Amino acid sequence: MNTLTIDKKKFVVISQEEYETLVTKAARKTPLAKKMSLAKGKRMAYKLIDKWTKGE
Repeated sequence: MNTLTIDKKKFVVISQEEYETLVTKAARKTPLAKKMSLAKGKRMAYKLIDKWTKGE
């Protein structure tokens, strides 16, 4: 990543691939899913299974 100064304004130059990834991240309207540990995921799964078996 390089910085250019033109007419007292700073511009950043990045590669095409980095630019495309930034554009796709900005275009998403939903936030990225949070990652959780295996223990938390297992606990959450068991809670959902219990909830579904009770019919709530």
